[in-house]
Formats: sequence, structure tokens, C-alpha cells
Amino acid sequence: MARSFKELKNKMSPKAQAAVQHKVKEMLVEMPLYELRQAKYLSQERLAEILHTKQANISRIERRTDMYVSTLRSYIEAMGGELDIIATFPEGSIHISLLKTQ
Repeated sequence: MARSFKELKNKMSPKAQAAVQHKVKEMLVEMPLYELRQAKYLSQERLAEILHTKQANISRIERRTDMYVSTLRSYIEAMGGELDIIATFPEGSIHISLLKTQ
């Protein structure tokens, strides 16, 4: 008989559960756009509807290695998020506010 993930997780030691939680947090720090969309339970079709575009355009966005900041901002906002741009230097990090929408 199949077991639920919750049942299996509850049988794990607290140390193992903490290790899994740590790994999940690590994986969420760096994630391709398509994985972020999937983690938000959105299909390309649904995201295209929200952005008033075609599914093929969403596919192109997710495959790009270079894009306009405004395109990335729209994509993130369509999923309910907010895009922050932070410049990191040895002395510390700076939030870039010039690119923030007013």
C-alpha cells in the first residue's frame, strides 16, 4: 500500500527532517524561471493569460539567458511576486531603487 509523503516525513528523525528542510531552502535560493513557475503551481498557459500573451512567449522567456528587466519584472509580478535588484560588493549589498516601479 502506498504511503503519503507526510507519513514518511513523520517517520524521519528530527535531524533528517532538518537536513531536508535545509536542502529545500538551498534549492529555493537559486531556481530557473520555469521551476519557479512550477513551484507556484502555474502552467505556461495560465501565466500567458495573466500577462495577456501567448504560451509560446512564456516558453521563450523561460529559455532566455538575457532579457529586459521589465520583462523579468512582469513575469515575477504575474506570479504574485516582486522583483528586487541587489548589487553585492565585498563591502556589502545595495538595493537598486532606480529600477523600481513607482
